[in-house]
Amino acid sequence: MKHSKRKALYPGSFDPITYGHLDLIKRALALFDEVYVAIATNEDKVALFSVAERVEMMQRALKGLKRVHVHAFDGLSVAFARKHNIQTLIRGLRATSDFDYEFQMAMTNRTLAKDIDTIFLMPSEKHFYLSSKLVKEIAKYGGNVDTFVPPFVMNEIKKKLM
Repeated sequence: MKHSKRKALYPGSFDPITYGHLDLIKRALALFDEVYVAIATNEDKVALFSVAERVEMMQRALKGLKRVHVHAFDGLSVAFARKHNIQTLIRGLRATSDFDYEFQMAMTNRTLAKDIDTIFLMPSEKHFYLSSKLVKEIAKYGGNVDTFVPPFVMNEIKKKLM
């Protein structure tokens, strides 16, 4: 009997990618054979980086990691998951403030696709409070974000905000 690969989808805007995102991807790789990182076009958010720039930065940040696939997507996460034969969505939980939104999203996805489950992963304590929004705000006001994002991402943020 052939073993089917356990695949997971980690969708998000990743604007910009942080060490917290990378931490969750590595945690997911310990649980799944393949992890798909899907970078969403979110019309409701004003993005600092284009989808193409975010895909390129994610690929660069994950260089050398096997079993990770980076894609851009537009639409529903469950539709992307079905298209790639993925049965599990990964969502990050930082603090209790994330839980209400993430629980609502997970239950909605379950209603849309009963065959796709959502699991929640928490980043390490070092990255627990970190968000892309916070990184952008600190950088906007000249604060140092080098402990939050890879050096090349910090350089890209500076270019955008100069």
